[in-house]
Amino acid sequence: MQEFFENVSRYPRYLIALVVGVFWNAIEPLIPFLRRPTTAIALIGALISGFIFLTLTLQAMLGLSVDAV
Repeated sequence: MQEFFENVSRYPRYLIALVVGVFWNAIEPLIPFLRRPTTAIALIGALISGFIFLTLTLQAMLGLSVDAV
């Protein structure tokens, strides 16, 4: 039974390593674009607009509405 709990306790570390690895592999190719101001602004703008697009799409799909104050 001791081995079981030791084995289960390894899963959170594995999950953290997996998530960090995925984010690192997604971000690493974009690092050279951040060296020049023009491409950095374009890249940051594309990321922000992509996040806004995803947010609005999910809100529409799920039927969520934000009431204006």
